[in-house]
Amino acid sequence: MSALGALAVADFRERVRRPAYLVMLISAVGLGRLAVPPAGSRWVVLDAGGARGLYTSGYVGLVTALTSALWLTLVGFYLVRDAVARDERTGVGQLLAAGPLRTPVYLAGKFASNLLVLGSMAGTMAVTALALQLLRGESRTVDPLALLAPFVFLAVPMLAVTAAAALLFEATPVLRSGFGNVLWLFVWMAGVIGGQSASAPLGGLGVGQLAGTMPATAGSFGLGLMYVDRPLRTFRWPGLPLDAGFVAQRAAVTLLAVAVALLPALWFHRFDTAGRAAGARSLPEPHTVYTGPPRTAAVAGSATGRLLAAEVRILVRGAPWWWWAGAALLGLAGLAAPPGPALALGWIWPVLLWSGLGTRREAAAILAAYPAPRRRLVAEWAAGVLLTAATGAVPAARMLVTGDGPGLAAWTAGALFVPALALTLGTLTGAPRTFQAVYTALWYLVINDVAALDYMGALRAAGGHPAGPPAPLVAAAALALFAVAFGLVRLRHARR
Repeated sequence: MSALGALAVADFRERVRRPAYLVMLISAVGLGRLAVPPAGSRWVVLDAGGARGLYTSGYVGLVTALTSALWLTLVGFYLVRDAVARDERTGVGQLLAAGPLRTPVYLAGKFASNLLVLGSMAGTMAVTALALQLLRGESRTVDPLALLAPFVFLAVPMLAVTAAAALLFEATPVLRSGFGNVLWLFVWMAGVIGGQSASAPLGGLGVGQLAGTMPATAGSFGLGLMYVDRPLRTFRWPGLPLDAGFVAQRAAVTLLAVAVALLPALWFHRFDTAGRAAGARSLPEPHTVYTGPPRTAAVAGSATGRLLAAEVRILVRGAPWWWWAGAALLGLAGLAAPPGPALALGWIWPVLLWSGLGTRREAAAILAAYPAPRRRLVAEWAAGVLLTAATGAVPAARMLVTGDGPGLAAWTAGALFVPALALTLGTLTGAPRTFQAVYTALWYLVINDVAALDYMGALRAAGGHPAGPPAPLVAAAALALFAVAFGLVRLRHARR
Protein backbone atom coordinates (compact mmCIF):
# COMPACT_ATOMS: atom_id res chain seq x y z
CA MET A 1 0.00 0.00 0.00
CA SER A 2 2.88 2.38 0.69
CA ALA A 3 4.22 1.84 -2.84
CA LEU A 4 0.77 2.45 -4.30
CA GLY A 5 0.32 5.68 -2.37
CA ALA A 6 3.80 6.93 -3.18
CA LEU A 7 3.30 6.24 -6.89
CA ALA A 8 -0.10 7.96 -6.95
CA VAL A 9 1.03 11.05 -5.04
CA ALA A 10 4.26 11.45 -7.04
CA ASP A 11 2.37 11.14 -10.30
CA PHE A 12 -0.27 13.61 -9.12
CA ARG A 13 2.35 16.17 -8.09
CA GLU A 14 4.03 15.92 -11.47
CA ARG A 15 0.76 16.53 -13.31
CA VAL A 16 -0.40 19.54 -11.31
CA ARG A 17 2.78 21.39 -12.31
CA ARG A 18 1.74 21.40 -15.96
CA PRO A 19 0.19 24.48 -17.60
CA ALA A 20 -2.69 22.34 -18.89
CA TYR A 21 -3.76 21.62 -15.32
CA LEU A 22 -3.96 25.33 -14.51
CA VAL A 23 -5.98 25.95 -17.66
CA MET A 24 -8.41 23.22 -16.66
CA LEU A 25 -8.81 24.69 -13.17
CA ILE A 26 -9.61 28.10 -14.62
CA SER A 27 -12.07 26.46 -17.00
CA ALA A 28 -13.70 24.70 -14.05
CA VAL A 29 -14.45 28.06 -12.44
CA GLY A 30 -15.98 29.37 -15.66
CA LEU A 31 -18.01 26.20 -16.10
CA GLY A 32 -19.37 26.49 -12.58
CA ARG A 33 -20.63 29.97 -13.43
CA LEU A 34 -22.35 28.53 -16.49
CA ALA A 35 -24.00 25.83 -14.37
CA VAL A 36 -25.57 28.39 -12.03
CA PRO A 37 -26.72 31.17 -14.39
CA PRO A 38 -28.55 34.34 -13.33
CA ALA A 39 -32.28 34.02 -12.76
CA GLY A 40 -33.28 35.37 -16.19
CA SER A 41 -30.75 33.40 -18.25
CA ARG A 42 -31.91 31.39 -21.26
CA TRP A 43 -28.86 29.09 -21.18
CA VAL A 44 -29.27 26.30 -18.62
CA VAL A 45 -27.63 22.99 -17.77
CA LEU A 46 -30.55 21.34 -15.96
CA ASP A 47 -34.14 21.76 -17.17
CA ALA A 48 -36.72 20.05 -14.97
CA GLY A 49 -39.78 20.39 -17.16
CA GLY A 50 -39.42 24.15 -17.56
CA ALA A 51 -38.38 24.67 -13.95
CA ARG A 52 -35.28 24.79 -11.78
CA GLY A 53 -34.65 24.63 -8.08
CA LEU A 54 -34.02 27.66 -5.94
CA TYR A 55 -30.31 28.26 -5.57
CA THR A 56 -29.93 26.57 -2.20
CA SER A 57 -26.75 24.74 -1.19
CA GLY A 58 -28.22 21.42 -2.25
CA TYR A 59 -29.44 22.52 -5.67
CA VAL A 60 -26.33 24.53 -6.51
CA GLY A 61 -24.25 21.52 -5.51
CA LEU A 62 -26.42 19.32 -7.72
CA VAL A 63 -26.12 21.35 -10.92
CA THR A 64 -22.39 21.99 -10.50
CA ALA A 65 -21.72 18.33 -9.68
CA LEU A 66 -23.65 17.19 -12.76
CA THR A 67 -21.85 19.76 -14.89
CA SER A 68 -18.47 18.59 -13.60
CA ALA A 69 -19.47 14.98 -14.28
CA LEU A 70 -20.43 15.79 -17.88
CA TRP A 71 -17.41 17.99 -18.58
CA LEU A 72 -14.68 16.02 -16.83
CA THR A 73 -15.80 12.68 -18.22
CA LEU A 74 -15.15 14.10 -21.69
CA VAL A 75 -12.34 16.67 -21.47
CA GLY A 76 -10.80 15.13 -18.36
CA PHE A 77 -10.35 11.83 -20.16
CA TYR A 78 -7.96 13.45 -22.63
CA LEU A 79 -6.17 15.30 -19.84
CA VAL A 80 -5.30 12.20 -17.79
CA ARG A 81 -4.80 9.83 -20.73
CA ASP A 82 -1.04 10.16 -20.71
CA ALA A 83 0.12 8.52 -17.49
CA VAL A 84 1.49 5.30 -18.99
CA ALA A 85 2.76 6.90 -22.20
CA ARG A 86 4.70 9.48 -20.20
CA ASP A 87 6.47 6.76 -18.23
CA GLU A 88 7.39 5.10 -21.50
CA ARG A 89 8.72 8.32 -23.04
CA THR A 90 10.78 9.36 -20.03
CA GLY A 91 12.23 5.92 -19.30
CA VAL A 92 10.61 5.77 -15.86
CA GLY A 93 8.60 2.77 -16.99
CA GLN A 94 11.73 0.74 -17.70
CA LEU A 95 13.08 1.55 -14.24
CA LEU A 96 9.81 0.45 -12.65
CA ALA A 97 9.80 -2.74 -14.71
CA ALA A 98 13.24 -3.59 -13.35
CA GLY A 99 12.05 -3.19 -9.75
CA PRO A 100 9.79 -5.29 -7.52
CA LEU A 101 6.65 -3.23 -8.24
CA ARG A 102 3.89 -5.54 -9.46
CA THR A 103 1.68 -4.69 -12.41
CA PRO A 104 -1.62 -4.51 -10.43
CA VAL A 105 0.00 -2.06 -7.99
CA TYR A 106 1.33 0.02 -10.87
CA LEU A 107 -2.13 0.16 -12.48
CA ALA A 108 -3.80 0.96 -9.17
CA GLY A 109 -1.35 3.82 -8.60
CA LYS A 110 -2.02 5.28 -12.03
CA PHE A 111 -5.76 4.95 -11.51
CA ALA A 112 -5.52 6.73 -8.16
CA SER A 113 -3.45 9.48 -9.75
CA ASN A 114 -6.01 9.94 -12.54
CA LEU A 115 -8.79 10.13 -9.97
CA LEU A 116 -6.87 12.64 -7.84
CA VAL A 117 -6.40 14.94 -10.84
CA LEU A 118 -10.06 14.78 -11.83
CA GLY A 119 -11.21 14.99 -8.22
CA SER A 120 -9.17 18.12 -7.59
CA MET A 121 -10.99 19.81 -10.45
CA ALA A 122 -14.35 18.69 -9.11
CA GLY A 123 -13.28 20.10 -5.74
CA THR A 124 -12.56 23.43 -7.41
CA MET A 125 -16.07 23.40 -8.82
CA ALA A 126 -17.47 22.66 -5.35
CA VAL A 127 -15.76 25.78 -3.98
CA THR A 128 -17.08 27.71 -6.98
CA ALA A 129 -20.58 26.41 -6.21
CA LEU A 130 -20.45 27.86 -2.72
CA ALA A 131 -19.34 31.24 -4.06
CA LEU A 132 -22.08 31.21 -6.70
CA GLN A 133 -24.76 30.40 -4.14
CA LEU A 134 -23.81 33.50 -2.18
CA LEU A 135 -23.46 35.56 -5.37
CA ARG A 136 -26.91 34.67 -6.73
CA GLY A 137 -28.44 35.45 -3.34
CA GLU A 138 -31.59 33.31 -3.57
CA SER A 139 -30.54 31.50 -0.38
CA ARG A 140 -27.71 32.55 1.92
CA THR A 141 -28.08 29.57 4.25
CA VAL A 142 -25.01 27.41 3.65
CA ASP A 143 -25.34 23.66 4.20
CA PRO A 144 -21.93 22.05 3.47
CA LEU A 145 -23.25 18.48 3.55
CA ALA A 146 -26.07 19.24 1.11
CA LEU A 147 -23.65 21.03 -1.21
CA LEU A 148 -21.01 18.27 -1.19
CA ALA A 149 -23.34 15.25 -1.32
CA PRO A 150 -23.97 15.53 -5.10
CA PHE A 151 -20.23 15.64 -5.73
CA VAL A 152 -19.62 12.54 -3.61
CA PHE A 153 -22.49 10.43 -4.94
CA LEU A 154 -22.89 11.72 -8.51
CA ALA A 155 -19.60 13.21 -9.71
CA VAL A 156 -16.99 11.00 -8.02
CA PRO A 157 -18.33 7.65 -9.37
CA MET A 158 -18.35 9.04 -12.92
CA LEU A 159 -14.86 10.47 -12.49
CA ALA A 160 -13.70 7.06 -11.29
CA VAL A 161 -15.12 5.50 -14.46
CA THR A 162 -13.30 8.10 -16.54
CA ALA A 163 -10.00 7.55 -14.71
CA ALA A 164 -10.31 3.79 -15.23
CA ALA A 165 -11.28 4.13 -18.90
CA ALA A 166 -8.29 6.38 -19.59
CA LEU A 167 -5.99 3.76 -18.07
CA LEU A 168 -7.70 0.92 -19.94
CA PHE A 169 -7.29 2.74 -23.25
CA GLU A 170 -3.60 3.40 -22.55
CA ALA A 171 -2.86 -0.20 -21.61
CA THR A 172 -4.69 -1.72 -24.60
CA PRO A 173 -2.61 -1.60 -27.81
CA VAL A 174 -5.50 -1.08 -30.24
CA LEU A 175 -6.89 1.80 -28.15
CA ARG A 176 -3.63 3.65 -27.46
CA SER A 177 -3.64 5.42 -30.81
CA GLY A 178 -5.74 8.32 -32.00
CA PHE A 179 -8.52 5.84 -32.71
CA GLY A 180 -9.05 5.53 -28.97
CA ASN A 181 -9.31 9.31 -28.61
CA VAL A 182 -12.07 9.48 -31.20
CA LEU A 183 -13.80 6.35 -29.91
CA TRP A 184 -14.10 7.85 -26.43
CA LEU A 185 -16.26 10.69 -27.78
CA PHE A 186 -18.85 8.20 -29.01
CA VAL A 187 -18.60 6.13 -25.83
CA TRP A 188 -19.15 9.32 -23.85
CA MET A 189 -22.17 10.31 -25.96
CA ALA A 190 -23.74 6.88 -25.52
CA GLY A 191 -23.07 6.96 -21.79
CA VAL A 192 -24.52 10.44 -21.30
CA ILE A 193 -27.67 9.69 -23.28
CA GLY A 194 -28.28 6.20 -21.94
CA GLY A 195 -27.08 7.00 -18.43
CA GLN A 196 -29.90 9.48 -17.82
CA SER A 197 -32.50 6.73 -17.84
CA ALA A 198 -33.78 5.41 -14.52
CA SER A 199 -33.42 1.88 -15.95
CA ALA A 200 -29.72 2.31 -16.82
CA PRO A 201 -27.40 -0.36 -15.34
CA LEU A 202 -26.36 0.56 -11.79
CA GLY A 203 -28.35 3.78 -12.11
CA GLY A 204 -26.19 5.20 -14.90
CA LEU A 205 -25.34 8.81 -14.19
CA GLY A 206 -27.57 8.72 -11.13
CA VAL A 207 -29.98 11.35 -12.44
CA GLY A 208 -32.83 8.95 -13.19
CA GLN A 209 -33.53 8.66 -9.47
CA LEU A 210 -33.82 12.45 -9.16
CA ALA A 211 -37.07 12.76 -11.10
CA GLY A 212 -39.13 11.89 -8.04
CA THR A 213 -37.50 14.67 -6.04
CA MET A 214 -38.61 17.32 -8.53
CA PRO A 215 -42.39 17.67 -8.42
CA ALA A 216 -42.33 20.41 -11.04
CA THR A 217 -40.87 18.13 -13.72
CA ALA A 218 -44.10 16.36 -14.69
CA GLY A 219 -41.95 13.54 -16.05
CA SER A 220 -39.63 15.78 -18.10
CA PHE A 221 -35.92 16.06 -17.32
CA GLY A 222 -33.15 17.53 -19.47
CA LEU A 223 -29.41 17.53 -18.78
CA GLY A 224 -26.83 19.35 -20.87
CA LEU A 225 -26.16 22.84 -22.18
CA MET A 226 -29.54 23.99 -23.48
CA TYR A 227 -31.21 27.20 -24.66
CA VAL A 228 -34.77 27.66 -23.37
CA ASP A 229 -37.47 29.89 -24.82
CA ARG A 230 -38.29 31.55 -21.52
CA PRO A 231 -36.66 31.76 -18.08
CA LEU A 232 -37.30 28.72 -15.90
CA ARG A 233 -39.74 28.92 -13.03
CA THR A 234 -38.49 27.84 -9.60
CA PHE A 235 -39.30 25.29 -6.91
CA ARG A 236 -37.58 24.18 -3.71
CA TRP A 237 -35.57 21.01 -4.21
CA PRO A 238 -35.57 18.66 -1.19
CA GLY A 239 -32.12 17.15 -1.81
CA LEU A 240 -30.56 13.86 -2.89
CA PRO A 241 -32.48 10.67 -2.06
CA LEU A 242 -29.72 9.15 0.09
CA ASP A 243 -31.45 5.83 0.71
CA ALA A 244 -29.59 2.53 0.91
CA GLY A 245 -30.38 1.55 -2.67
CA PHE A 246 -29.10 4.80 -4.16
CA VAL A 247 -25.88 4.73 -2.12
CA ALA A 248 -25.30 1.07 -3.01
CA GLN A 249 -25.65 1.82 -6.71
CA ARG A 250 -23.13 4.64 -6.60
CA ALA A 251 -20.69 2.49 -4.62
CA ALA A 252 -21.11 -0.30 -7.18
CA VAL A 253 -20.23 2.08 -10.02
CA THR A 254 -17.05 3.08 -8.19
CA LEU A 255 -16.07 -0.54 -7.51
CA LEU A 256 -16.71 -1.39 -11.15
CA ALA A 257 -14.34 1.41 -12.13
CA VAL A 258 -11.64 -0.08 -9.89
CA ALA A 259 -12.13 -3.47 -11.56
CA VAL A 260 -11.84 -1.90 -15.03
CA ALA A 261 -8.62 -0.14 -13.99
CA LEU A 262 -7.07 -3.42 -12.84
CA LEU A 263 -8.31 -5.45 -15.82
CA PRO A 264 -5.26 -4.66 -18.04
CA ALA A 265 -3.09 -6.57 -15.57
CA LEU A 266 -4.14 -9.65 -17.57
CA TRP A 267 -2.18 -8.52 -20.63
CA PHE A 268 -0.22 -5.38 -19.74
CA HIS A 269 3.39 -6.21 -18.86
CA ARG A 270 4.45 -2.62 -18.35
CA PHE A 271 7.73 -1.91 -20.11
CA ASP A 272 9.60 -5.15 -19.55
CA THR A 273 11.37 -5.97 -22.81
CA ALA A 274 13.41 -8.86 -21.44
CA GLY A 275 11.35 -11.46 -23.27
CA ARG A 276 11.72 -9.72 -26.58
CA ALA A 277 15.42 -9.05 -26.03
CA ALA A 278 16.10 -12.69 -25.19
CA GLY A 279 14.70 -13.86 -28.50
CA ALA A 280 16.51 -11.24 -30.54
CA ARG A 281 19.45 -12.32 -32.62
CA SER A 282 22.56 -10.20 -32.72
CA LEU A 283 23.53 -9.00 -36.17
CA PRO A 284 27.04 -8.14 -37.28
CA GLU A 285 27.83 -4.47 -37.36
CA PRO A 286 27.43 -3.00 -40.85
CA HIS A 287 30.48 -1.73 -42.69
CA THR A 288 30.29 1.51 -44.62
CA VAL A 289 31.61 1.26 -48.16
CA TYR A 290 32.71 4.56 -49.67
CA THR A 291 31.64 4.86 -53.29
CA GLY A 292 32.48 8.49 -53.91
CA PRO A 293 30.23 11.55 -53.93
CA PRO A 294 26.66 10.86 -55.08
CA ARG A 295 25.55 12.35 -58.34
CA THR A 296 22.02 13.64 -58.64
CA ALA A 297 20.55 14.89 -61.86
CA ALA A 298 19.42 18.50 -61.73
CA VAL A 299 15.69 19.05 -61.97
CA ALA A 300 14.59 22.34 -63.49
CA GLY A 301 11.56 24.30 -62.32
CA SER A 302 9.97 25.24 -59.03
CA ALA A 303 10.01 22.88 -56.08
CA THR A 304 6.58 24.07 -54.89
CA GLY A 305 4.65 21.33 -56.65
CA ARG A 306 7.01 18.61 -55.47
CA LEU A 307 6.88 19.96 -51.92
CA LEU A 308 3.07 19.94 -51.93
CA ALA A 309 2.99 16.41 -53.35
CA ALA A 310 5.43 15.28 -50.67
CA GLU A 311 3.29 16.83 -47.92
CA VAL A 312 0.20 15.07 -49.27
CA ARG A 313 2.04 11.74 -49.26
CA ILE A 314 3.24 12.34 -45.69
CA LEU A 315 -0.27 13.30 -44.58
CA VAL A 316 -1.98 10.16 -45.88
CA ARG A 317 0.93 7.80 -45.32
CA GLY A 318 0.02 5.02 -42.96
CA ALA A 319 -3.72 5.20 -43.58
CA PRO A 320 -4.90 1.55 -43.61
CA TRP A 321 -6.93 0.04 -46.40
CA TRP A 322 -10.14 0.17 -44.37
CA TRP A 323 -9.76 3.95 -44.04
CA TRP A 324 -9.79 4.33 -47.80
CA ALA A 325 -12.71 1.91 -48.06
CA GLY A 326 -14.65 3.88 -45.46
CA ALA A 327 -13.93 7.15 -47.27
CA ALA A 328 -15.21 5.63 -50.51
CA LEU A 329 -18.39 4.38 -48.83
CA LEU A 330 -19.01 7.80 -47.30
CA GLY A 331 -18.58 9.34 -50.74
CA LEU A 332 -21.15 6.96 -52.21
CA ALA A 333 -23.53 7.62 -49.32
CA GLY A 334 -23.16 11.34 -49.99
CA LEU A 335 -24.80 10.85 -53.38
CA ALA A 336 -28.08 9.92 -51.67
CA ALA A 337 -27.93 11.63 -48.27
CA PRO A 338 -28.62 15.36 -47.83
CA PRO A 339 -25.45 17.45 -48.22
CA GLY A 340 -25.44 18.60 -44.57
CA PRO A 341 -25.30 15.16 -42.89
CA ALA A 342 -23.05 13.82 -45.65
CA LEU A 343 -20.59 16.66 -45.10
CA ALA A 344 -20.63 16.16 -41.33
CA LEU A 345 -19.77 12.47 -41.74
CA GLY A 346 -17.16 13.19 -44.38
CA TRP A 347 -15.41 15.72 -42.18
CA ILE A 348 -15.06 13.54 -39.10
CA TRP A 349 -13.55 10.60 -40.96
CA PRO A 350 -10.05 12.12 -41.54
CA VAL A 351 -9.63 13.41 -37.97
CA LEU A 352 -6.69 11.09 -37.27
CA LEU A 353 -4.91 12.21 -40.44
CA TRP A 354 -5.57 15.90 -39.80
CA SER A 355 -4.21 15.57 -36.27
CA GLY A 356 -0.72 14.92 -37.65
CA LEU A 357 -0.51 18.41 -39.12
CA GLY A 358 2.03 20.57 -37.34
CA THR A 359 3.35 17.78 -35.11
CA ARG A 360 6.05 16.24 -37.27
CA ARG A 361 8.67 18.93 -36.76
CA GLU A 362 8.54 18.00 -33.08
CA ALA A 363 8.70 14.26 -33.76
CA ALA A 364 11.53 14.54 -36.30
CA ALA A 365 13.85 17.38 -35.42
CA ILE A 366 15.60 17.15 -38.77
CA LEU A 367 12.56 18.76 -40.40
CA ALA A 368 13.09 21.84 -38.27
CA ALA A 369 16.36 22.43 -40.12
CA TYR A 370 14.53 22.74 -43.45
CA PRO A 371 15.92 25.89 -45.11
CA ALA A 372 12.47 27.35 -45.89
CA PRO A 373 10.23 26.39 -42.97
CA ARG A 374 7.54 28.91 -43.86
CA ARG A 375 7.21 27.51 -47.37
CA ARG A 376 6.91 24.04 -45.93
CA LEU A 377 4.23 25.24 -43.51
CA VAL A 378 2.17 26.64 -46.38
CA ALA A 379 2.54 23.35 -48.24
CA GLU A 380 1.51 21.42 -45.14
CA TRP A 381 -1.64 23.53 -44.78
CA ALA A 382 -2.38 23.18 -48.49
CA ALA A 383 -2.09 19.40 -48.18
CA GLY A 384 -4.61 19.49 -45.34
CA VAL A 385 -6.95 21.63 -47.44
CA LEU A 386 -6.71 19.12 -50.29
CA LEU A 387 -7.54 16.24 -47.95
CA THR A 388 -10.49 18.19 -46.53
CA ALA A 389 -11.76 19.04 -50.00
CA ALA A 390 -11.42 15.44 -51.14
CA THR A 391 -13.43 13.99 -48.24
CA GLY A 392 -16.14 16.63 -48.74
CA ALA A 393 -16.09 16.62 -52.54
CA VAL A 394 -19.42 14.84 -53.07
CA PRO A 395 -21.53 17.28 -50.98
CA ALA A 396 -19.68 20.18 -52.63
CA ALA A 397 -20.45 18.81 -56.09
CA ARG A 398 -24.14 18.52 -55.22
CA MET A 399 -24.18 22.11 -53.97
CA LEU A 400 -22.52 23.22 -57.20
CA VAL A 401 -25.05 21.38 -59.35
CA THR A 402 -28.03 22.76 -57.42
CA GLY A 403 -26.64 26.30 -57.43
CA ASP A 404 -26.27 26.45 -53.65
CA GLY A 405 -23.84 29.36 -53.56
CA PRO A 406 -24.08 30.12 -49.81
CA GLY A 407 -23.59 26.45 -48.98
CA LEU A 408 -20.57 26.22 -51.27
CA ALA A 409 -19.08 29.34 -49.68
CA ALA A 410 -19.52 27.81 -46.21
CA TRP A 411 -17.95 24.58 -47.49
CA THR A 412 -14.93 26.48 -48.83
CA ALA A 413 -14.44 28.33 -45.56
CA GLY A 414 -14.70 25.07 -43.63
CA ALA A 415 -12.14 23.41 -45.90
CA LEU A 416 -9.72 26.18 -44.95
CA PHE A 417 -10.65 26.21 -41.27
CA VAL A 418 -10.26 22.54 -40.31
CA PRO A 419 -6.62 22.05 -41.44
CA ALA A 420 -5.74 25.50 -40.08
CA LEU A 421 -7.06 24.47 -36.66
CA ALA A 422 -5.14 21.18 -36.83
CA LEU A 423 -1.95 22.89 -37.97
CA THR A 424 -2.09 25.53 -35.24
CA LEU A 425 -2.84 23.12 -32.41
CA GLY A 426 -0.19 20.70 -33.68
CA THR A 427 2.41 23.46 -33.95
CA LEU A 428 1.51 24.81 -30.52
CA THR A 429 1.45 21.51 -28.60
CA GLY A 430 3.48 19.13 -30.76
CA ALA A 431 0.96 16.35 -30.08
CA PRO A 432 -1.99 15.10 -32.18
CA ARG A 433 -4.18 14.40 -29.16
CA THR A 434 -5.08 18.07 -28.62
CA PHE A 435 -6.67 18.45 -32.04
CA GLN A 436 -8.38 15.08 -31.77
CA ALA A 437 -10.07 16.16 -28.54
CA VAL A 438 -10.90 19.73 -29.58
CA TYR A 439 -12.17 18.90 -33.04
CA THR A 440 -14.31 15.93 -32.06
CA ALA A 441 -15.94 18.05 -29.34
CA LEU A 442 -16.53 20.88 -31.84
CA TRP A 443 -17.97 18.45 -34.38
CA TYR A 444 -20.23 16.94 -31.72
CA LEU A 445 -21.65 20.37 -30.87
CA VAL A 446 -22.34 21.07 -34.54
CA ILE A 447 -24.24 17.83 -35.12
CA ASN A 448 -26.25 18.66 -31.99
CA ASP A 449 -27.56 21.82 -33.70
CA VAL A 450 -25.29 24.40 -32.06
CA ALA A 451 -25.46 26.63 -35.14
CA ALA A 452 -23.14 29.29 -33.71
CA LEU A 453 -20.23 26.84 -34.07
CA ASP A 454 -21.14 25.41 -37.48
CA TYR A 455 -17.88 25.93 -39.35
CA MET A 456 -18.87 23.85 -42.41
CA GLY A 457 -22.44 24.84 -43.29
CA ALA A 458 -24.00 21.52 -42.30
CA LEU A 459 -26.92 23.18 -40.47
CA ARG A 460 -29.51 25.11 -42.43
CA ALA A 461 -31.92 27.87 -41.44
CA ALA A 462 -35.57 28.00 -42.43
CA GLY A 463 -34.79 29.53 -45.84
CA GLY A 464 -32.22 26.87 -46.70
CA HIS A 465 -29.20 29.08 -46.11
CA PRO A 466 -26.39 27.98 -43.74
CA ALA A 467 -27.35 28.69 -40.14
CA GLY A 468 -23.79 29.07 -38.89
CA PRO A 469 -21.41 32.02 -38.89
CA PRO A 470 -20.89 33.84 -42.22
CA ALA A 471 -18.40 32.16 -44.51
CA PRO A 472 -16.05 35.19 -44.55
CA LEU A 473 -15.88 35.06 -40.75
CA VAL A 474 -14.94 31.36 -40.77
CA ALA A 475 -12.37 31.99 -43.50
CA ALA A 476 -10.94 34.88 -41.48
CA ALA A 477 -10.69 32.60 -38.45
CA ALA A 478 -8.82 30.07 -40.60
CA LEU A 479 -6.37 32.73 -41.75
CA ALA A 480 -5.90 33.94 -38.18
CA LEU A 481 -5.14 30.40 -37.02
CA PHE A 482 -2.65 29.94 -39.83
CA ALA A 483 -1.04 33.25 -38.93
CA VAL A 484 -0.53 31.98 -35.38
CA ALA A 485 1.12 28.79 -36.65
CA PHE A 486 3.20 30.83 -39.09
CA GLY A 487 4.38 33.13 -36.31
CA LEU A 488 5.30 30.21 -34.06
CA VAL A 489 7.35 28.54 -36.78
CA ARG A 490 9.08 31.79 -37.64
CA LEU A 491 9.90 32.44 -33.98
CA ARG A 492 11.32 28.96 -33.46
CA HIS A 493 13.37 29.13 -36.63
CA ALA A 494 14.79 32.52 -35.61
CA ARG A 495 16.05 31.04 -32.34
CA ARG A 496 18.17 28.43 -34.10
